[in-house]
Amino acid sequence: MIDARRLTKRYGEKTAVDGLDFVVRPGTVTGFLGPNGAGKSTTMRMIVGLDAPTSGSVTVNGRRYAGHRAPLQEVGALLEAKSVHPGRTAYQHLRALALTHGIPRRRVEEVIELAGLGSVAGKRAGSFSLGMGQRLGIAAALLGDPRTVMLDEPVNGLDPEGVLWIRNLLTSLAAEGRTVFVSSHLMSEVALVADHLIVVGRGRLLADTTVRDLVREAGGDTVTVATEDPARLREVLAGPGVEITGRVGSEELQVTGVSARRIGLTAAEHGIPLFELTTKVVSLESAFMELTRDAVEYHGTTTGTDRTGSAA
Repeated sequence: MIDARRLTKRYGEKTAVDGLDFVVRPGTVTGFLGPNGAGKSTTMRMIVGLDAPTSGSVTVNGRRYAGHRAPLQEVGALLEAKSVHPGRTAYQHLRALALTHGIPRRRVEEVIELAGLGSVAGKRAGSFSLGMGQRLGIAAALLGDPRTVMLDEPVNGLDPEGVLWIRNLLTSLAAEGRTVFVSSHLMSEVALVADHLIVVGRGRLLADTTVRDLVREAGGDTVTVATEDPARLREVLAGPGVEITGRVGSEELQVTGVSARRIGLTAAEHGIPLFELTTKVVSLESAFMELTRDAVEYHGTTTGTDRTGSAA
């Protein structure tokens, strides 16, 4: 478990992390999201003691990272896949890490196979592609068979087979009861593996929620239904957790808290004809963009033409 309490980091006048409070619990994959410059990397560095908090605290499994006698066996982290001596082979790199923690040779061999590095274990890490370097970094993170796994952009550089491997790995680690904390800019991948989300912007906590709840709050569970008798439909759909809105005089209603299937069945049971029954589809990416709209520090521009036809 990772527990952050009022975690703050300042660099001069710049506040990179501003009073973060969150808990990453075991048995689930937690996505760590935020725009560039949101403070994700700084937060992860503080979790493993690479940066010291200006104030507040963060613990892993009840202790600061530096307080663990064998940190690799408590938390395995991938923050920078290229932090490997380029002259060492993959096997030598992992074996050196294992020796510092009394980890047996057989575990080195296990993670080499787990990460798909068997055919390149004797090659120098400096010759690795981005994807193979990423696999080596993940192998190193898993070397101590840790209870907590923290990965920053784990699919970066991986081919489709590697991406599928990561998905299955993360879900299997969580199923074993481990704490899994993953930072990524690929919303489609986060949506496939994460159950819970920590979202930050400009160093502050924006959301501590589930994927489903974040999408729902962005309108993802809204059903649009049209009928010639909206008042009657309102009446038969009313119930705990159901919210119905619509303009006065309009045949169209917006319904949340009940599925399109249930609305259709209920309307049929009461003889209420429907003209439209559609569910609004909202992706995690859209929900994320809406939530972080005011917390983006770096904006790109697009080219186009203004009304006079000149470049905009």
